Amino acid sequence: YKELLWRAGLYTTLDMVVGIVAVLLIIEATRRVAGTAIITLASFFLLYAYFGNYFPSFMRHSGLTIKRIAVFQWISTEGILGIPIQVSSTFIFLFLLFATYLKKSGIGDWMTNLAVGLTGRATGGPAKAAVIASAAQGTVSGSSVANTVGTGSVTIPLMKSVGYRPEFAGATEAAASTGGQLMPPIMGAAAFIMVEFLNIKYSVIALSASIPALLYFTGIFITVHYEAKKSGLIGLPKERLPNWKKALKEKWFLATPIAAIIYLLVKGYTAMLAAFWAIIITIIVSLILKETRMSIKDIIIGLSEGARSALPVVMACATAGIIVGIITLTGLGMKMSGGLVKLAGGNIYLTMFFTMIGSLILGMGVPTTANYIIQATVSAPALISLGIHPLAAHLFVFYFGIVADITPPVALAAFAGSGIAQSNPLKTGIEAFKLGMAAYLVPYIFALSPILILIRPEGYSVPKFVFNVIFAFVTAIIGMVCIGSSTTGYLKTNHNWLERVLLFGAGLSLLIPGLATDFVGIIVLATIWFLQNKRINNKTSIEATEQSSGNYS
Repeated sequence: YKELLWRAGLYTTLDMVVGIVAVLLIIEATRRVAGTAIITLASFFLLYAYFGNYFPSFMRHSGLTIKRIAVFQWISTEGILGIPIQVSSTFIFLFLLFATYLKKSGIGDWMTNLAVGLTGRATGGPAKAAVIASAAQGTVSGSSVANTVGTGSVTIPLMKSVGYRPEFAGATEAAASTGGQLMPPIMGAAAFIMVEFLNIKYSVIALSASIPALLYFTGIFITVHYEAKKSGLIGLPKERLPNWKKALKEKWFLATPIAAIIYLLVKGYTAMLAAFWAIIITIIVSLILKETRMSIKDIIIGLSEGARSALPVVMACATAGIIVGIITLTGLGMKMSGGLVKLAGGNIYLTMFFTMIGSLILGMGVPTTANYIIQATVSAPALISLGIHPLAAHLFVFYFGIVADITPPVALAAFAGSGIAQSNPLKTGIEAFKLGMAAYLVPYIFALSPILILIRPEGYSVPKFVFNVIFAFVTAIIGMVCIGSSTTGYLKTNHNWLERVLLFGAGLSLLIPGLATDFVGIIVLATIWFLQNKRINNKTSIEATEQSSGNYS
């Protein structure tokens, strides 16, 4: 360590060899536990670093030597040993360990029975409860990953227990947790920096962000509902539900670890410290009852199981560090932001699209706050110069900086959720991307028509403005129904490919404020609803006829 420190910048052949071996071992380990998709992306970025002089436009750079790439990846704190692995080796690991002890002690089973008893009658009830809980905690914690592992240690096993796919369970928690930073009254730290950039009150920003945030969580809620319908998770009959009142009355003290986490996070303690004390409290509380009591052997085995459960997310984060390192080393993140805006050539739609791409790529390597500051300096002025309202422009880059946490290939919140769900990290990221679709669409809508962020157009009276806001919000909610139905492939029954495409288009039409677009969206939705009803009725008639024929025979 001392030698590396004293000769910083003067790297040897041995440094290069160790770096190459480290990169190859990490790629192979990731292939074994997390699949090939993410290592393919990492390999592409490594090739980009070496062959940079062959790439076009702003992506071009002079090309880096193998020694420079290998040393930067392994010895610096911006490559493999960067933000993703730092996150996974601290509070993600601790919360995975916490989830292991909840399961091993039986406290997790008690919580599952309690939650199923409360929400089990509703279609997809446990997942909907997870969305609400994550939204509530996310607005306090301000960290997508901390929120995912904090509430996910309870909600993800619960969702899996009632039949949700592991990838979907992890993605639901990640998408809902990421949205916490978008939800007033307490948004992410970048929102407070926006106050200084725009020189307006925080209350104005929070109020303006309220409708987009509600649309985001409505979209997730609706998607969860249709996924439950599609998977046949229509709720349990009352007689099959656990008696949650009895469970709560007899074993209420088992909720102490969760209460401790919420209390410590709200009081401002770090997520790591909250997880640490939750683990200690779990072990202590488990000793009260014979059926939950853990022996010394159980505690040691729990450490081993917790470490094993962390392997997929740890390796995914290490490989994500390779991607982040190349983005940092080549300056691609900064060049991408400015270069894409320039490439748009003054076209407002292309400028918004390229700004989104730049924010998402930059979000792979830098925290939300830093991402917002860079984009507010580089991209937001370009949007404003094209006629977009300043607040809309800043909220635009703010949103995409946040949803980078659920955007593959480096989707840290989804990776955290996949660790608890024991699912494929990249597949979980893709599911989270689909669930958070509203966050990728709504910013375009309020940028082009700022009525959704409560900006009153000139010449509008207050009553007219209020009516238009309510009307735009209601039609946007219907639009989220269409998009949620399209992404899951279910409305009244399973869609064919044409219905999915048409419903997605209808959703976009309804999100865009305007009578003509709303009319088109409603007509498409009503038509597909009618056709699917007819399909269901025909199928029921055929089945009834076949059953009658069978009985007659």
